[in-house]
Amino acid sequence: MTLEAFRYRRGSLQILNQLLLPQHSLYEEISSVQSAWEAIRDMKVRGAPAIAVVGCLSLAVELHRSEKCDREDLATFALESLDYLVTSRPTAVNMTRAARELSDFVSSEVKRPDSSAESFKENLLCRIEAMLEKDICNNKSIGNHGAKHILSRAKTDKVIILTHCNTGSLATAGYGTALGVIRSLWSTGRLEHVYCTETRPYNQGARLTAYELVYEKIPATLIADSMVSVVMKEKGISAVVVGADRIVANGDTANKIGTYQLAIAAHHHGVPFYVAAPSTSCDLTLESGEQIVIEERPGEELTDINGVRIAAPGIGVWNPAFDITPHSLITAGIITEFGVHEPQDLRKVFADKTS
Repeated sequence: MTLEAFRYRRGSLQILNQLLLPQHSLYEEISSVQSAWEAIRDMKVRGAPAIAVVGCLSLAVELHRSEKCDREDLATFALESLDYLVTSRPTAVNMTRAARELSDFVSSEVKRPDSSAESFKENLLCRIEAMLEKDICNNKSIGNHGAKHILSRAKTDKVIILTHCNTGSLATAGYGTALGVIRSLWSTGRLEHVYCTETRPYNQGARLTAYELVYEKIPATLIADSMVSVVMKEKGISAVVVGADRIVANGDTANKIGTYQLAIAAHHHGVPFYVAAPSTSCDLTLESGEQIVIEERPGEELTDINGVRIAAPGIGVWNPAFDITPHSLITAGIITEFGVHEPQDLRKVFADKTS
């Protein structure tokens, strides 16, 4: 049985409250766009693909329950809801992209002369629900492409992978991106071991990735973020595979804070460094990582653990949630559902795919 970040059936959406993991597995009802916004902002659900899917499914739930009988009213509600959902977390581009595509669909659908309120609602619901299957399909393609590429370059029969933050079923509709690559490697019988970072200050690696790896019975070891360089030096790391919340035109990527230092250490030690993400995480409207807005989180995430203060009272706190990895440090490639690409080739790859 695969872990589920959320459970959906028409008219009902529940999310696994990831703030409570690994001690408690509790699914909470999401009954409105507002409750989804709050869950995303509070990081009860997180991971760029999951944010987009949960946000859009919350709109589907509220639309399904809506008693509005005018298609223009429904369209206005949908467009305003999508704009609002984008503000929940600014760095991850998947929600923005999904909102833009759905907004275009809404604007087109509402103009159809044969469209009624009922048909408009049904078509929009089906469009949103299709995101679920598409995300899982894309993730499995990412996993297969990444695994094949890593194994084609491996110097040993079995590989050892280092990963950061959480990029698995809990961060997506299922299977995962960087952790999907690890799952695919495990299925081939050629994965020896995984090292996962704790991912301070929010501990997504310690709480969530470690939880998924244990759940899947994949051999793994948890390390502190400050141990990555010595792990690369002493533990025979074959490759580093991380996710991304936004990839821009020149190949720079925004990912969980701590990714940049992994890339620097990997470059120093000659360890191949991969970024794995769906095409929905690519934002070719931005030329470089310097243009990405980096979300800053509350200081209490750094000073407190489970509500208990551990830092000296009065100390200042800087808590960016993400950092930017320059494309020059992504030495092995960016893995999408279309294959493994050199960072500088992204613009051409997506031009070809959309032409």
